Amino acid sequence: MAYEIEEKLLLTRQTAQAWQAGALLLRSSNNPEPITQPGRPVRPELVMPGEVPKRRFNTRAGLVALIHAVTHIEFNAINLAWDAVYRFRDLPQQFYSDWIQVAVEEAYHFQLLRGRLDELGSDYGDFPVHNGLWDMAVRTAFDPLVRMALVPRVLEARGLDVTPGMIKRLRQAGDDQTVGILEIILRDEIGHVAIGSRWFRFLCQQRGLDAEQTFGHLISEHFSGQITGPFHHEARQQAGFSPAELQTLESMRAQSFYSKCCDHSQSGNER
Repeated sequence: MAYEIEEKLLLTRQTAQAWQAGALLLRSSNNPEPITQPGRPVRPELVMPGEVPKRRFNTRAGLVALIHAVTHIEFNAINLAWDAVYRFRDLPQQFYSDWIQVAVEEAYHFQLLRGRLDELGSDYGDFPVHNGLWDMAVRTAFDPLVRMALVPRVLEARGLDVTPGMIKRLRQAGDDQTVGILEIILRDEIGHVAIGSRWFRFLCQQRGLDAEQTFGHLISEHFSGQITGPFHHEARQQAGFSPAELQTLESMRAQSFYSKCCDHSQSGNER
């Protein structure tokens, strides 16, 4: 397992260095091949989202499980960044530079978190995980506009909402080492989501689409009843969300909450 992970990290560094040196070309006579699963180690075991163990801060095992979950997100994020580079053709050169830089930073985050797991007597692969991030990458492989809207600006942006709270609780628990790592990740992830926002707007403008309306439409189409809050407005605004987009998310969150309440009420009546 260690070899496969180290190989991915090494290839990330080498490819980024080759790109920066001007040794790679964007031209290709071949269409991108579908990638249903990226290269990944045998462990961790992939399970359905509902089967992932609950993570609690108040025990050492819970802390390790929490860090492992974030480590898995960062490992997936390496694949997501490289997939954007490979998948989407005929875009400005800066698009590829941006996502190559994201891949390098995600690999750095992964290494920091894996090092923290090692300090706590664990390693990446010790807990089961789900594959939700990559599943959405497959579902959005047909269009870079849809990918930019739904992966960086919905799934990855969720980290901007929850990480500040994690940092606060870990600081209260005296875990300054993990806090330091999460602060680095939060800073960089604001930039990553901002890259998604910038290219989403670029593609909307290129196609003559209203970005705010298009974002709301894609959210409704793909995340009906699944919008979770609360949202960290300040971090999301730094990452390129407009006030109108934040209001759209808040409205959808309220509708999602109302639907769940109705469902629970109906279930109770049926019993």
